[in-house]
Amino acid sequence: MKMSYKPLWILLIKRDMTKTQLRTKAGISTRQLAKMGRGEDVSTDVLRKICATLDCTLDDIVEMLPDEPNECSKHGIPPYG
Repeated sequence: MKMSYKPLWILLIKRDMTKTQLRTKAGISTRQLAKMGRGEDVSTDVLRKICATLDCTLDDIVEMLPDEPNECSKHGIPPYG
């Protein structure tokens, strides 16, 4: 599964907060925020700091997206294992 931070970006817009303001208030690095902007994984510590700063839950800032199906699963062939 892939993580999407789209809910976080929407929450920031609703709260009229910039990414820089979030970074400063949450005490996270520019690198971590950039990784989130690219949809990459970040540590749970980073997510916890963001939730604490925004007084929200993980579900408010992250959503899980299914992986793209591979050719086998498209044709109903079960994975090996």
